[in-house]
Amino acid sequence: MRWNQLFDDLSARFERLAEDDEDAELADRIRHEQGAVAMVQRIGGARGARLRLRLVSGGAVSGELERVGPDWLLMREAGATEVLVPLAAVTAVEGLTAVTGEPLGSVDVRYDFRMALRAVARDRAPVSVLTGGDDGLTGTIDRVGADFVELAAHAAWEQRRGPAVRSVLLVPLSAIRLVRAQPLG
Repeated sequence: MRWNQLFDDLSARFERLAEDDEDAELADRIRHEQGAVAMVQRIGGARGARLRLRLVSGGAVSGELERVGPDWLLMREAGATEVLVPLAAVTAVEGLTAVTGEPLGSVDVRYDFRMALRAVARDRAPVSVLTGGDDGLTGTIDRVGADFVELAAHAAWEQRRGPAVRSVLLVPLSAIRLVRAQPLG
């Protein structure tokens, strides 16, 4: 009888130690999995949610998260204005949900900020480009190079036509804080 109590006590201790080991292993596994989550994956879980992005320029952009690329975010501001923001310009994101998105697929990973800007250039729509040191440049993106864009500067309400273009500006990609679609007319 006394030995049965001793063995029961030992058995209970071993069970507690085994549970503690399992808990520690689970916590370690969770920390490892969380450490492997990329920023775009974490933000991607908030598609459709209203977010506020703080930018290195000191400004902020608020709107609904529409799409996520490997190094950019597409937001829809109030009034249905689309804003393309490079992740390099983001200092903080507010409004994330508890959901973490799936990793980007092999095709999506290749659709970087330059490719997104090329799609904007193909659209020939007027844009406002915010850089670090100005109030914004308006015009149409003519060309996207390896590390720059060429912007035909004209009033946001005008189409890109010869007389409307005041100059062509070369803007380094590293200087771009956001690209905002501008309505015509």
